[in-house]
Amino acid sequence: MTNKEKSAELASKYVQVFSCPLCNSPMAVTHLKSLICLNNHTFDFAKQGYVNMMTRSAHSHYDKKLFKARQKIIMESNLYTSLHQKISEVINEKIHASTGEILILDAGCGEGSHLQRILDKGKNGTITGLGVDISKEGIRMAASNYKESIWLVGDLAHSPISAQSCHIILNILSPANYKDFKRILVSDGLIVKVVPRTNYLKELRKALFDDMDRKTYKNDETVSLFNQHFQLVNMIHLSYTKKLPQSDLSKLVQMSPLAWNSKKEQIDKFTNQGFSEITVDLDILVGVNRQTKEGEE
Repeated sequence: MTNKEKSAELASKYVQVFSCPLCNSPMAVTHLKSLICLNNHTFDFAKQGYVNMMTRSAHSHYDKKLFKARQKIIMESNLYTSLHQKISEVINEKIHASTGEILILDAGCGEGSHLQRILDKGKNGTITGLGVDISKEGIRMAASNYKESIWLVGDLAHSPISAQSCHIILNILSPANYKDFKRILVSDGLIVKVVPRTNYLKELRKALFDDMDRKTYKNDETVSLFNQHFQLVNMIHLSYTKKLPQSDLSKLVQMSPLAWNSKKEQIDKFTNQGFSEITVDLDILVGVNRQTKEGEE
């Protein structure tokens, strides 16, 4: 069976999760080849095993080089191991309190490595991953590398995912669409959002930025906005340092939008260090989707 057919078979099992991004009608998998809605809008599975459900062209600064560097850092260094462990613990608590299959959506999944690491730590047969990103390059890489999840190129502003179809949403260092998250999550479903704190990658910021405003970062507004949409049940502060070798420092720069407008000499000075301590400083916001009664705000 080809990757395309295996992916279509997995999608068939969870076909209720798909919603046509053009007309919002339910979809079906046909001939292990395509997703087709009631109005015959058709989206084919690519040979790598993903489906492109974008309804418009999207331009992204995130290219193949960035995603390759990101995958290497996430999968081969231990920079984010503690983050994945914490998220896995949160998810496992949710799973123990429920019965049946659990579908986890990673919204803004990039090349899928964070989701894969978290699923690896869970090692629970009742969990299936669903990764969505606006970048075709990222999703193509995810589908090529990680065969046991569903991968979609999609825009949550024109959502390819049906209402109340996911039990958990991950949103890791990525923009949020809270209105759609509320729609997609089941009642009492869990959202886990990871946001940077002031000292996140401070060594990289210090090396690349001259002005203090860009050297520091505050997440107060992000946390406040999260609170407006979901009931915050836990806020986990995660702060630690890891020593990265020179080869990983260059990948860290390649994967980071922080470096896009930086000078070459600043980047070279940072990457030419033998080793460097790198600070990971994050908030993990854990929220519950409490559905309001009709007429309530």
